[in-house]
Amino acid sequence: MNDIIEIDIIILSYAQTPEFKQMTDQCIQSLINSEDPGTIKFNIIVIESAVDFESYQYRGTKTIYTDKEFGYHKYMNIGIELTSAPYICLCNNDLIFYPHWATEMLTAFNTYNLSSGSPVCPYHHPGVNIDLNSGVHLGYKVRQEISGWCIFIKRELLKKTGKLDENYKFWCSDNDYANTLFMLGITHGLVTSSIVDHLESRTLSSQPIEKQQSYVDEDLVYFGKKWNSRLGYAGWSVLAEGEQN
Repeated sequence: MNDIIEIDIIILSYAQTPEFKQMTDQCIQSLINSEDPGTIKFNIIVIESAVDFESYQYRGTKTIYTDKEFGYHKYMNIGIELTSAPYICLCNNDLIFYPHWATEMLTAFNTYNLSSGSPVCPYHHPGVNIDLNSGVHLGYKVRQEISGWCIFIKRELLKKTGKLDENYKFWCSDNDYANTLFMLGITHGLVTSSIVDHLESRTLSSQPIEKQQSYVDEDLVYFGKKWNSRLGYAGWSVLAEGEQN
C-alpha cells in the first residue's frame, strides 16, 4: 500500500466583498476536488486579511486571521511556520486547480530532481509561447518559468534560502524568489502537465490605485538596493523582468 503524500497549501485571501469570498471558496473547492485524498492529502492554510468575519473558517481549511500589517512574504511565512509537510505550495486565492495538477508536479520533481516548480496557466502561458504539455521548462523568468501566483517547493529548500524576505509588501516578491534561486544555483521548472488557472491578480486590482502604486514604489526601491550590486546590473534586473504575482 502506497503512503499518502502530504502537501501544505498556503493561500492568501482578502475577502473584502462576497465576490472575493466566493473566489477563495472556488479556489479551495477546486483544490480539494483535484486529487484523490487516498493518494495526496492537502493541508490547507488560509491567511485571511478580512478580519470582519474572524470566526469564519473556509471549508476543509485552517483559516488564520492576523493583526500583522499585510506583506505577501510575511503572510506566507506565517503559513510556512504553522505547517510541517515535506512539500509546500504558496498560492494566491485567484486560482482554479485542474485534476492531477499535484500528481504531475510530484512526478516532475522526482524525474528532474527539482526543489522548486510552478504549474502552467492555460490562459497566460500560451501567450508567452509556452504550450501546455510541452515538458518541463527550466529557468528563472517571472511569468514564464516562474508563476508567482503558485510556487511549489520542497520544504528542505528553505534550509538553503531561509525565510521569504518580509521587506516586500507585494510587488517584486516573485522576482526576489527568482533571483534567490539563481544566486544559489537552485533549478526551478515550469511543469506544463500541471495545470492551474490564474485569474490575474483580482484582489490586488481591486485596491485603490494609490495603494497599488505605494506597493510598487516601496518594493522597487528595496529590490534595487538588494539586487543591483549583487547581480551587477543597473536598474531593473534582467532576471526580474515581468509583472508582479
